[in-house]
Amino acid sequence: MDNPIYLALSRQNGLLKEMQAVANNIANMNTSGYRREGVVFAEMIEAMPVEGGSISMTEARVRRTDFSPGSLRQTGGVFDLAIQGEGFFQVQTPNGPRLTRNGAFFRDAAGALVTGDGYPALDAGGAPVFAPPGGGPVVIGRDGAITVDGQQIGALGLVTVDDPRFLTREAGTMFSTDQPLQPADGEIFQGFIEDANVNPVEELTRMIEVQRAYELGQKLLEREDERIRGAVRQLGASS
Repeated sequence: MDNPIYLALSRQNGLLKEMQAVANNIANMNTSGYRREGVVFAEMIEAMPVEGGSISMTEARVRRTDFSPGSLRQTGGVFDLAIQGEGFFQVQTPNGPRLTRNGAFFRDAAGALVTGDGYPALDAGGAPVFAPPGGGPVVIGRDGAITVDGQQIGALGLVTVDDPRFLTREAGTMFSTDQPLQPADGEIFQGFIEDANVNPVEELTRMIEVQRAYELGQKLLEREDERIRGAVRQLGASS
């Protein structure tokens, strides 16, 4: 395979990954607490089977998450919670504690605050948070304190890590980490949710740009393939 084809294929593979990231952003533009993602292109040097030979190609190996805040939208829901500032809610999943900015919680039959997938929200000590039904109105303060009839019955914990860039993105709005957790300084707003930080216009514009770049790469591959075929035909005719 000729060098231009190697170069074009590496570029096409990176553009495909970027298109997948853009499509995922658009699909989640209405998902509470979602953080947009992209890919980082880097140069990759490959050795060639000749002395001193090498070829420089591109590779999109790193997924980059944008942790800028989304806008807060008022819903009036008692268990709709949004974070303003730094921090994440901590929830318990079958694979261990996970971090999320999605504060669209519900109260299950046992009175536990859970996510839409049924994962319990945790307090600062890592224990499930409860707001038993049957009492008065549930009030959740900006510090996470949960009170009923003026009596505190629990508290949601906000946590963060030293460097959010190294959080590992999982399905939906969940993140995992090996970094130690520490208290966050963010505030919780009851009756609000945080929208995704996805700008639809920017994502659609980027999708068009990536699609056009991919089409140009495809045309380059087709022309290069025809050039090689033509060279082979000429060699065959002259032999």
